[in-house]
Amino acid sequence: MINIKNVKTIIVDLDRTLLHTDKTLSAQTVKVLKACKEKGIQIMVATARPVRTAKQYCEMIDADAMVVSNGARVICGDQQAEYGICQQSAVYLLNVLNRHPSLLITLETGDVAYSNKPIADYETVISDDLVGVVKEEGALKILVRLDSEETLTVVKESLSEDLYCTIANGHLIQIMNKAATKWSGIKAMLEISNCSPEETAYFGDDYDDIEPIKMCGIGVAVSNGIDEVKIAANYVAESNDADGVAKFIEQRILAN
Repeated sequence: MINIKNVKTIIVDLDRTLLHTDKTLSAQTVKVLKACKEKGIQIMVATARPVRTAKQYCEMIDADAMVVSNGARVICGDQQAEYGICQQSAVYLLNVLNRHPSLLITLETGDVAYSNKPIADYETVISDDLVGVVKEEGALKILVRLDSEETLTVVKESLSEDLYCTIANGHLIQIMNKAATKWSGIKAMLEISNCSPEETAYFGDDYDDIEPIKMCGIGVAVSNGIDEVKIAANYVAESNDADGVAKFIEQRILAN
């Protein structure tokens, strides 16, 4: 862990970390992050969201770079890197999952989300041929609603060697290329931006945030995060709904 006054880069997760539960970004948070930029501290985002839904928040805080889709895409100015699921693996997986008609499946191409059934509070294009979509548009990640232990078993047994899965929000299985993790995306983003992980503070709340929290110079969990993240972190900030990230930065980083 570095001296907190030596932080030169701040990376934030979005949902349940920087954003309130209602998906809003407070004026106080925007003000604090812009104050960081005025002090020469770079602001970056690392999120499971695709670029189309992360972009608005990145623009609000004037983020310097972003990792989206859990590391499947890295965007730093005009430089981009992508680590999607190979077509063969995606087609095989979807063909296996399609044998279980009760499963709720979403395919993220990065530009559009397709699903085999309607999803409450999430805008997708309904398709009865997700395999055809993959062949036409590719896949950054595939998601399956976690409704039972049997569903998780089915998914894990269907993964080819180049894929892995994680659980997000306690009810969503995310399937990705093994080269696409939050930490691998963050490493690429920091390298492109000529930033050091040792001089970086990372804020998160869920399983995919554990590795970045451990690997960055300072790792901060929000109090509403899962226990595993709070155990891994150097510090625990107040909750997302209490603007915990902004308060921590203002009191611990900007104050120094």
